[in-house]
Amino acid sequence: QVQLVESGGGLVQPGGSLRLSCVASGSWFSFYAMGWYRQAAGKQRELVATITSGGSTRYADSVKGRFTISRDNAKNTMYLQMNSLKPEDTAVYYCNIDRSDYASYNGWGRGTQVTVSS
Repeated sequence: QVQLVESGGGLVQPGGSLRLSCVASGSWFSFYAMGWYRQAAGKQRELVATITSGGSTRYADSVKGRFTISRDNAKNTMYLQMNSLKPEDTAVYYCNIDRSDYASYNGWGRGTQVTVSS
């Protein structure tokens, strides 16, 4: 069974930084492109960033230059380094494989809350 556990969220002031982690169960992790997603209260889930098994990355325009996605296949772990955080980054952040059906998919984990506020 695929399990993904997100952690690292919290309350941070605007301009601050956080690093999120996503630990995956099983050796399948290294073979899959992965993604970070987020959902703010009252809004649809959105794709934040993705990373292929080989390390190629892409980002939503709203986070380019501020967020960095990375992975450590030996540890079955993916990261999201978030710098220069803004109040509009406030959301629950989730990890999953890079999936095109993320808007309708309903098998998400618990996620980790990120709140950017002074």
